Amino acid sequence: MKNRKIHWLWNVVIVLTLMVIVAAFMAHYKNWINVESNQFKILSGIYYKKINFTDVNKVEMVDKIPSLERINGFSVSETEKGIFKDSIYNTNVYIFVDKLSTQKIKVTYKDTLQLFFNVSDSLETEKMYTLFSSKLDSLSSLK
Repeated sequence: MKNRKIHWLWNVVIVLTLMVIVAAFMAHYKNWINVESNQFKILSGIYYKKINFTDVNKVEMVDKIPSLERINGFSVSETEKGIFKDSIYNTNVYIFVDKLSTQKIKVTYKDTLQLFFNVSDSLETEKMYTLFSSKLDSLSSLK
């Protein structure tokens, strides 16, 4: 029987591939939200959106996402993420939904642009909605 020599390069390629897969999963498994004094940032994998609070027209809680055409993104079980096309306004709609069965926050900004998001914990989604509403109320009182 011949001695088989395993090449070290293949071991390195396998380990690097597994590391990339784990990093991609970590980036997509939840929404990474950052709220600053005048900006809202949301990141999930390759999808990223930054919105100034001064550009926001309306924030509301909705049960369902309207029927939209997917440009790119993915759906897995209760998760829906990506960029969709609104055929009424012919604009892009960003969707960052971790759990489809719970309520989602709908943010309308710059008159016709929309963003839907939630997190897997419904109480945390409620807190985000309250924070968003209070930011909008404080901005409207300044005007």
